[in-house]
Amino acid sequence: MIEKELTSEDLIAMEDKYGAHNYHPLPVVLSKGEGVYVWDVEGKKYFDFLSAYSAINQGHCHPKIIKALTDQAQELTLTSRAFYNDVLGKYEKYITEYFNYDKVLPINSGVEAVETAIKVCRKWAYEKKGLEPNTATIIFATGNFHGRTLGVISASTDPVATNNFGPYLPGIEVIPYNDLTALEEALKKPNVAGFLVEPIQGEAGVFVPDEGYLIAAARLCKENNALFVADEVQTGIARTGRLLATCGNCTCEGHCEKRPDVKPDILILGKALSGGVFPVSAILADDEVMNCIKPGEHGSTFGGNPLACAVAIASLEVVKDELLQVNAQKLGVIFRSRMNKIVEKSDLVNLVRGKGLLNAILINDDEDSDTAWNICVALAENGLLAKPTHGNIIRFAPPLVMTEEQINECCDIIEKTLLTFEK
Repeated sequence: MIEKELTSEDLIAMEDKYGAHNYHPLPVVLSKGEGVYVWDVEGKKYFDFLSAYSAINQGHCHPKIIKALTDQAQELTLTSRAFYNDVLGKYEKYITEYFNYDKVLPINSGVEAVETAIKVCRKWAYEKKGLEPNTATIIFATGNFHGRTLGVISASTDPVATNNFGPYLPGIEVIPYNDLTALEEALKKPNVAGFLVEPIQGEAGVFVPDEGYLIAAARLCKENNALFVADEVQTGIARTGRLLATCGNCTCEGHCEKRPDVKPDILILGKALSGGVFPVSAILADDEVMNCIKPGEHGSTFGGNPLACAVAIASLEVVKDELLQVNAQKLGVIFRSRMNKIVEKSDLVNLVRGKGLLNAILINDDEDSDTAWNICVALAENGLLAKPTHGNIIRFAPPLVMTEEQINECCDIIEKTLLTFEK
């Protein structure tokens, strides 16, 4: 019996019938990826302008990362942390030196890393700051997106994330994003353990804070003996034109734009740490914070597995060797310049914002309209994949291995598509 070759329509119907309806994808079924390109099952080629929400900064199926994956997969994939393995220590040394921290706690997904950071922040508050048990408060910002587990949605201000999932985790205060006065007042309250924030809010629509906000926020935390915790799951690892969105003094070898260093007390990484091929995330901190965690108090069967460690080392090596933060900075300037020219001649796009190759355009329509969705469908028809967020915002985040010629070709596609929607 010869099995029928399934079409995109067949595969979409199969997901609809057998899978939970917790996503609403564009009607494109992908089967192959290489560099900045993906292909659907019918063979149509697209520019990937989402990069799996910045998990594929190094491009699809980067040969160095795939080699690390396949080589390690033939030797040892998992031991659990019940035993030592011969890759974890090498990875821990590599990543801590890479980001200038004393210790790393390896985990799997981005949201697990955020939950881990919450636990470590609370543990530090009780054991080092001296808070009474079960009293610690962690400050979050409005518009945040740290994942979808119960702990982090307890800090969410998005009703889609929170409706009918309560009761929620106590010990959380939410203040306006990019508001130093509100942060200063919140930090003065008793029992504050830390402030957990995205340097740039990606899912909210690529909101970039005022210049100096992160520096001042870190300073206020230090003055009030609270931890500054940076969720760089999406913004980290070269996406915004520097190795980290919070740093100025790092392993970018002098290519970052100059500004005072903001070193988070706890740094949360994920997505591009994986090179897009195997789930891997981590939190990093210095000994004064990380040594609060003792054996048995936190862990994961897959956290620190040899396969993930090998992949993560290769992923970080690619970023360093190919100076991807430099390319992101350069191409981001080109992209925003091209988009701003569209704003000047079109009533459809109100605003362009972003850093490096994490950018968004604001569509001149209501948040509950389907205009941005229809634009993304049309972009796909024209060979470029992007996705709306919050109804009337389209996020653009291509792999950082893109060339100047390719970014201009993509801008041509975006301009051509947008102009067909002019009213």
